[in-house]
Amino acid sequence: MQGFIGDIAKATKRNADFRHVLYTGKHLQLVLMSLDPGEDIGEETHRDVDQFFRIEEGRGEVVIEGRKTRVEGDDAILVPAGAKHNIVNTGREPLRFYTIYGPPEHEDRTVHVTKRDAAKAKERFDGKTTEPAR
Repeated sequence: MQGFIGDIAKATKRNADFRHVLYTGKHLQLVLMSLDPGEDIGEETHRDVDQFFRIEEGRGEVVIEGRKTRVEGDDAILVPAGAKHNIVNTGREPLRFYTIYGPPEHEDRTVHVTKRDAAKAKERFDGKTTEPAR
């Protein structure tokens, strides 16, 4: 097993892609995200997926079940399965963060450069992980 070992803060700050899947395990998935000023991830609900977010740079707002909370670098957010949520960049610079899905949500190594690319994609986690098959 190789797992993931790396400077997640540095990787997150360098990421300019809307979505960039770094690692997919059987039960968790690590994804880098970047939102341009005024952009949001899009309101969503994951019925069977808990989600953790860690803001590295920028300022924004998280909305969970209609409740708005300001967020900025070093803030963490936990969204339980079934909760309607969104993250919005309310700042003047990119909002850069990473998220951990449990269980995975996207195909391993997915990269969506823009939100528009992500909206066009029909991909979902297909059971294939970053780890080589044994």
